[in-house]
Amino acid sequence: MSTKYRLGRGSFRTYEEGIEREWLLTNGIGGLGNMSVIGAQTRMHSGYLTASFHAPADRKLLLANIHETIFMEEVGYELTCQEYLGQRKEGQKYLNCFEQDVVPSYTYQIDDFVLKKTIGMEYGENTVAIEYHLQGGQKKTKISLTPLFNYRDPGSVSEKQDLNFKCNLYESDRILELIPKNASEQHKIVFFTSEGEFFDRKTYPTSMAYPNYIMEENNVYPIDVRNGFTGVDNHYTPYEIRIEIEAFQTKTIWLVCSGMNSANEDDVNIIKQKSGANIIEDCRKRGYDTMNKPGIEDDFLKRLTWAADHFIVNRESTGLKTILAGYPWFLDWGRDTMIALHGLTLCTGRFDDCRQVLESFSKYVKNGIVPNVFPGNHQEEPQYNTIDASLWYFYIVEKYLDYTQDDSFVLHKIYPCLKDIIHAYKYGTDFMIRMDTDGLIQGGGDFDQLTWMDVRVGDWVVTPRHGKPVEINALWYNALKVMEILSRRYENDLVADEYKKLAKQVKESFRKQFWNKTAGCLFDVINEEGADDTVRPNQIWAVFLPHCMLDREQEKSVVNVVREELYTPYGIRSLSNRHPLYQEKYIGKLICRDGAYHMGTAWAFISGAFISSYCKVNNYSEKSIAAAREMCFYFQDHMEDGCLNGIAEIFDGDFASSGRGCYSQAWSVGEILRVYKEDILGYKID
Repeated sequence: MSTKYRLGRGSFRTYEEGIEREWLLTNGIGGLGNMSVIGAQTRMHSGYLTASFHAPADRKLLLANIHETIFMEEVGYELTCQEYLGQRKEGQKYLNCFEQDVVPSYTYQIDDFVLKKTIGMEYGENTVAIEYHLQGGQKKTKISLTPLFNYRDPGSVSEKQDLNFKCNLYESDRILELIPKNASEQHKIVFFTSEGEFFDRKTYPTSMAYPNYIMEENNVYPIDVRNGFTGVDNHYTPYEIRIEIEAFQTKTIWLVCSGMNSANEDDVNIIKQKSGANIIEDCRKRGYDTMNKPGIEDDFLKRLTWAADHFIVNRESTGLKTILAGYPWFLDWGRDTMIALHGLTLCTGRFDDCRQVLESFSKYVKNGIVPNVFPGNHQEEPQYNTIDASLWYFYIVEKYLDYTQDDSFVLHKIYPCLKDIIHAYKYGTDFMIRMDTDGLIQGGGDFDQLTWMDVRVGDWVVTPRHGKPVEINALWYNALKVMEILSRRYENDLVADEYKKLAKQVKESFRKQFWNKTAGCLFDVINEEGADDTVRPNQIWAVFLPHCMLDREQEKSVVNVVREELYTPYGIRSLSNRHPLYQEKYIGKLICRDGAYHMGTAWAFISGAFISSYCKVNNYSEKSIAAAREMCFYFQDHMEDGCLNGIAEIFDGDFASSGRGCYSQAWSVGEILRVYKEDILGYKID
């Protein structure tokens, strides 16, 4: 195994096979590039450049694709791969191989002419570079490159009337400037080619068969179609770039596309100074530098470390780092961040990034609640409908201290927030979150969905967990024990003893109320209706967390139940497959998917806690570590599929194989990285 991915023609014998794999590039500010390995756009989020104009929010798709046509002796060969209404272009028949050596590349061949296309993103900028290395054969060859422009939200489509741009062509500089007329801010697209001539596509003769050459019409996205989407997309194609290659000539050219502020008059000069070759090489080098940061020679760990980098981005509103929950659509979520952060930053040696994320979220704590989610628009306020994000904050703070011993930062920047959270949870805060007389935490009511099982469709609360959820109280006890340790260090024994006393009460109440003797596991929720004996994965965190309340036999019994009823190679089911409401597939229209999201769908991130717990209850025996290693390596297999080098958000409950939801998810990557480095490779810090 190496860190490089290479796919030959056996991976895309058909169009249908080829669209099952895709790649991801990111720029550290929320922007991304994503495409299938055969070059087809398969989803509304596909494109070479989705810019983030206020990091990491306000995303816009700017450059959807580049369509190449090769002409030899007046015969045209389209390398385009794309599905349209009623037809399909299958340029993959000219594709020899696809490679991802951090940056993705496609190698095409027609007769003895070879074209290699490589894509890279500039870190910290909304800029993508596409490099073409051309090797001429015996015939003179002409190449046409048609960029597909847009300006839309990445999860939507464009009607033809939406594609309204003012175009400025600077022919001597080989620069095209497009200013979208429907922009709410001063944005523009600036496009540069290092060689070639711009050809105005309006000058093509039109006909009934080809009525329009400045629009790429009726694009169909098959991944979205699977999920019930029935619309089509359109892109703007005002110009193409024409290049000639003499017989046996070798030539390298590049295209650069940037999203910029249209008030900046220096944009033309700025983009001329950008070398596409340098952008791509810097992108590749940064990827390898990131992989090598942990300093451990293990290719799987390196791949996971590379995958982790995509999620660590800047947040403009704080000037600090944050964590994106998943690609292609999620921004920063509090719960996801606190769970993923351990693996993404601490296990990869990125301690300063962890520190920045902790501080970034501390600035948004409100009424003792860490934000649930930040909106896609930078002008909107965060949402706070979460009961667990604040409690996971204590977990990652303790882990940060284990790795860094950075008491000064925690004492002055974080500890006051932790105290506020405890106070709010004890005496009551928003969403009916408060401590009951038995010391346990309860919350929610009516339509509030506060745990990670949070789907609500109109008045339909799919997984109502109002009351005292099991993982919330496991996290509450863990938080109290963390505060006992920190207050003894930062304040005095009197304060610490109060936390100790409350933690003891919580432990007694938890053990008395949550243990299901009949099933040998934990109830999922306790409320006025009684104890919910539904077998769900939430109980695994009562075994996993550093400060636990169960005895070893109870912990082992929980692990055994989870393994028997919930385990799959690619994730832990959200509901036992023995339950009458179990949903085996996550596919189809949104309402069908919402109904399955937490009703059987397997979640990759929970595998991290499960594998760690499995090792723990088996005393980290040689046999258990070997079994756990195999569990981790199933995800290594998955990283060769779907989004290359990513771990998907979710999988079907039955025969978990194809990634669903986000094609690469922060807590999926972070938790597998954490358990693999700490529990399997043995680099655990306590």
